[in-house]
Amino acid sequence: KVSESVREKAWKTYESLSAADGALVANKKKKETWGVCIFIVAIDLDEMTFTFTELLKSISISVCTFFHFLKEVDVNMDTVSTKVDSTVSRLKKKYDVLLALYHKFERTCGLIYLEQPSSEISAELSSALVLKNYWITFLLAKGKVLQVEDDLVISFQLLLCVLDYFIKLSPPAMLKEPYKSAVTAVTVNGSARTPRRGQNRSTRTSKQIDTDTKVIEVLCKEHDCNLDEVKNVYFTSFIPFLNTIGIAASNGLPEVEVLSKLYDELYLKNKDIDARLFLDHDETLQPDVITCSQLERTPVKNHPDEELNLILPQTPVRAAMNNIQQLIMILNSATDKPSDTLITYFNNCTVNPKDSILKRVESLAHIFRKKFAEAVGQGCAEIGSQVTSILRYKLGVRLYYRVMESMLKSVRQVLITFFLLSKLLNDNIFHTSLLACAVEVVMATYGRNASQSDGTSEETDLSFPWILNVFDLKAFDFYKVIESFIKAEPSLTREMIKHLERCEHRIMESLAWQSGSPLFDLIKQSKEREGQTDQPEPAAPLNLPLQHNHTAADLYLSPVRSPKKKASGPPPSATPTPDAQPGVTPQTQKPQKSTSLSLFYKKVYLLAYLRLRTLFFRLLSEHPDLEPLIWTLFQHTLQNEYELMRDRHLDQIMMCSMYGICKVKNVDLRFKTIVSAYKELRNTNQETFKRVLIREEQYDSIIVFYNLVFMQKLKTNILQYASNRPPTLSPIPHIPRSPYQFSNSPRRVPAGNNIYISPLKSPYKFSDGFQSPTKMTPRSRILVSIGESFGTSEKFQKINQMVCNSDCQLKRSAEVSAAPKPLKRLRFDIEGQEEADGSKHLPQESKFQQKLAEMTSTRTRMQKQKLNDGNDTSAAEDK
Repeated sequence: KVSESVREKAWKTYESLSAADGALVANKKKKETWGVCIFIVAIDLDEMTFTFTELLKSISISVCTFFHFLKEVDVNMDTVSTKVDSTVSRLKKKYDVLLALYHKFERTCGLIYLEQPSSEISAELSSALVLKNYWITFLLAKGKVLQVEDDLVISFQLLLCVLDYFIKLSPPAMLKEPYKSAVTAVTVNGSARTPRRGQNRSTRTSKQIDTDTKVIEVLCKEHDCNLDEVKNVYFTSFIPFLNTIGIAASNGLPEVEVLSKLYDELYLKNKDIDARLFLDHDETLQPDVITCSQLERTPVKNHPDEELNLILPQTPVRAAMNNIQQLIMILNSATDKPSDTLITYFNNCTVNPKDSILKRVESLAHIFRKKFAEAVGQGCAEIGSQVTSILRYKLGVRLYYRVMESMLKSVRQVLITFFLLSKLLNDNIFHTSLLACAVEVVMATYGRNASQSDGTSEETDLSFPWILNVFDLKAFDFYKVIESFIKAEPSLTREMIKHLERCEHRIMESLAWQSGSPLFDLIKQSKEREGQTDQPEPAAPLNLPLQHNHTAADLYLSPVRSPKKKASGPPPSATPTPDAQPGVTPQTQKPQKSTSLSLFYKKVYLLAYLRLRTLFFRLLSEHPDLEPLIWTLFQHTLQNEYELMRDRHLDQIMMCSMYGICKVKNVDLRFKTIVSAYKELRNTNQETFKRVLIREEQYDSIIVFYNLVFMQKLKTNILQYASNRPPTLSPIPHIPRSPYQFSNSPRRVPAGNNIYISPLKSPYKFSDGFQSPTKMTPRSRILVSIGESFGTSEKFQKINQMVCNSDCQLKRSAEVSAAPKPLKRLRFDIEGQEEADGSKHLPQESKFQQKLAEMTSTRTRMQKQKLNDGNDTSAAEDK
């Protein structure tokens, strides 16, 4: 099937690989290497005359092994093009989603169908046949309805629609509860076998709709899915899909051969993965060990006498559903319109911003729906324009108003008058940024895909920075709202905080440095203000702590300031004089510095140093004296030669700085070695070193960039490091604790006992609302929430055992026959000391009450200690 042109170029690629690294070809099967070369060339030449699965079958290799081997083959930066990288990335994401969905599908079918149904069931309705019908129908629907095939949430909602369809076609004798009862109810009402083709949905009675969706209601409840969203997908997409392929409910189970033939057309057109092979557990689709570790595993059971409070570990599907449910629960109490509190703020402004805010929200809604429909494709246009986009944007608007109210309350604590508040609330860029951030949180919550369970981030068509293009928003303006947004919304999940932090990093790495960014105008203004020719930000404050006491007004309105703004010197209780003389503060003699630019540069320096340090320890740990030199060159470039960052990436400057210093210091470090280590870092993209801007619209590898651009610009500076008088070293940035990493880590109770206290975490299941932390994870031994019922008294006895013997490992197998031990004292401090809060217990208190008081007081003392530490840090920053 391979064309002659592909064969010829593939052979040249094979020969170049053999010449570059003969051991690679010698150690691996030559057939595998040859297959990889054919794949690379076929993609580059747009001559894929075979499917990806056919290639895997031909060289007897699995998907995971192929991807890993392809990474090894890329020994030179020009072996695998960015085009091939993009194709591989798409295949990976599709495989991850299919793998997660198939495992979920298998487990769900096991919960729906009896393993050995009664003999009255026809042999034709075997479980294997039913599963095959299910899965192929789903693959067809997914391929024809969705353009964004790696959207895990919509794909799973579509899978539930398929399950609903086939469950209603199944004899009740095959089904387990509660599906059996749901099907019986549907059958009794006579709606299960009613053909839907040509039926006018608007004339259907509410009773018919209720009975028709009874099964899907059960499925949504069992899987923590939003019923309205699934019903919308069902009626606007799945039913029309069934009609287009000629399947009607009254015809019974569709023929597998017919479905398979339809899927063949789709599979051969896409030339990617034959997902039917999941049914046969084909070796080409089996995950590797790492992938397996991300899949759902059977939890270890508790002591037989204990309550069965275990919740299954998070799988990609479960994690996505639970994140969505948590977001919906948070926003259930929010409204689609400004609250009374917000209206009060608006009314107090010199110019009431209410009308402009409502108009902006409405106009952006139309733009969002249009762009969403374009992104998900015409096959999903109805979902995109009428259902999904409306629901997601609506949630985003609720979050927008909720965060705005919280943000304004914090701003009012800093401002004396409504002058700046009015200016902020009438700022179009501020509102667009805030709304974009709210919608991005919703999109990211829904857009979580299967490969994100390990904490990595995979891009989809709707991933950041898609929202910036939709709202026509500059990345630098969006960056200004991120930190204030996180501070203002304490209910954000850890995943969403990390996502927004990653968005901020991407802006600092490259997005803010794109041509047309307001960042370059700010730098130019800063240079003019300071009367300097090459310093947008001084290097001196690098080793000072990074302050996080700024507000959205500071960033969006700087350098403009109200004359009634609080002075930075007096304490909060001091009342500044509105008519203060200019001579009071020297800073009033000249224009204010840009807070947004100053903070941005400090964050860029911190991110740059942390990235450099990570790469440095991978490559040059034996040369610690080089780190300050590389950092000085790196920081000098960002500060003085910032034009080198235009339309480029922070990591490109980092790698060039490392190579340049090693070159003048005669340390053998090749670019090939640098990029090999760089590829192993988190959140990196091979395009960063394969496609670097050389000059206008001309791109090449990072080696060419170093020789033609970087070295030419910085040659004099680099050579100084080889002289006896090297440049003054830049201070190492102060590395603070991230303002986004809230205290989620357990804290050890004093005295060295094996007891930890941590904040209440979100449970994995939300069907009954927020539950006790005892239901958090089967890996946790014992979890107690102060003030909540947590089960039997045996759990306190186990805590006592752990306290008395911290080296003892509690084994579940040993607990079965272990006799209960007498209640021991909970010792949080050294024996004989008073209680943690300095008080003594009353004699009439029970031991149970005393221990609860001890645990409560310890938690309170630790919270106070943390608060004091935070105040000390703030005081140090003020100094």
